[in-house]
Amino acid sequence: MTVVGTGTGGPYDTGVLAGAELVVGARRHLDAAPLPETARRVVLGPLAPALDVVAEHVAAERRVVVLASGDPGFFGIVRALAERFGPERLHVRPGVSSVAAAFARIALPWDDAVVVSAHGRGLRRAVSVCRARPKVAVLTGPGAGPAELGAALADPVCGERILVVASALGEPGRERVERVTPAEAAARDWGGAVNVVLCLDPARTLGGVRTVAGAAPPPAGWALPEEAFAHRDSMITKFEVRALALARLGPRLGDLVWDVGAGSGSVAVECARLGAAVVAVEKDADGAARVRANAAAHGVDVAVVPGRAPEALAGLRDDPDAVFVGGGGRELPAVVAACARRARRTVVVALAALDRVPVARAALTEAGFVCDGVLLHSSRLAPLPGDVTRLAAANPVFLLWGERPAASSEGVVQ
Repeated sequence: MTVVGTGTGGPYDTGVLAGAELVVGARRHLDAAPLPETARRVVLGPLAPALDVVAEHVAAERRVVVLASGDPGFFGIVRALAERFGPERLHVRPGVSSVAAAFARIALPWDDAVVVSAHGRGLRRAVSVCRARPKVAVLTGPGAGPAELGAALADPVCGERILVVASALGEPGRERVERVTPAEAAARDWGGAVNVVLCLDPARTLGGVRTVAGAAPPPAGWALPEEAFAHRDSMITKFEVRALALARLGPRLGDLVWDVGAGSGSVAVECARLGAAVVAVEKDADGAARVRANAAAHGVDVAVVPGRAPEALAGLRDDPDAVFVGGGGRELPAVVAACARRARRTVVVALAALDRVPVARAALTEAGFVCDGVLLHSSRLAPLPGDVTRLAAANPVFLLWGERPAASSEGVVQ
């Protein structure tokens, strides 16, 4: 079986097609290829029936050619064919991938780009990656094209992004590569010829020299010391607490995390360093400026929303995967309840006041979360005169977390 990729790099190899007894591909590929008159043609729609026809021909040792766009081993049909028939039966002739072609058209390197597929998967994860990374290629599909992506990224909390929409790549007279804002993309009907959408932070399109392609590697360490952040009067989540909070939040590339009552933004920044898209909600104007400064100092994107929770949460359009709630006064039960209603996976709450633990726990359990927690006591090494070391106790902190049961979360995962 020969798998031929083209559509972004040149014409079909007529020698490969000669003698083919079965040719499988999208209608546009079959119409464009010089197929033998005697070859049976199967238009790819649902994959399973087409693979059944391929299986019949393979069993009879008849020659099969599968036509695909670009590089069929890159988010393409090679995976399905290899799983069904084994890689040893495949001879793959790749073309230029749509991602490579699109970046070539705008003369940008793409070894530092993150590639995410929204084809048949929905846009949620792609949008979070676009918010967290400065250079992303999104492979589109029905219902997850430039208009839908643009509408999602037109939200002011997503920051400044430019979309490059590449359509009909490699097709003379039809190819189009257009730079638009998310709002402009959302207002258009792009048709069915879109290959890929590039989402770029205009200030960071070139990036630095890379030795490992794709997403930047995770940080070598987390739970950074308090000195790594600007903060006011030690109003910052201590690193011992932050370490366990991060473990329970589980921030990763493709996630959206809220840091509610962000303070210095230390949790927000650490989640962003681990790859998540992050929104920090902070009522104090000086605190909001401090969060922005800390994010800039660590080279990450954190969207800062000034305002008091829970009212400010109503203006956040996208539901988070995980939420961290820091501090809190009389409104804490309402804040935790509002976060729990929208969190898809986890809510973590840090509390210094004993009397607020029961109400926070109740808010989580009443929302259907499985709740657990721990009281953290820590003592740090502290030097004394005479080359002596003592233990200096930090204030104890309650850390509560609620996890949405898997059966309940299945309905909200896209």
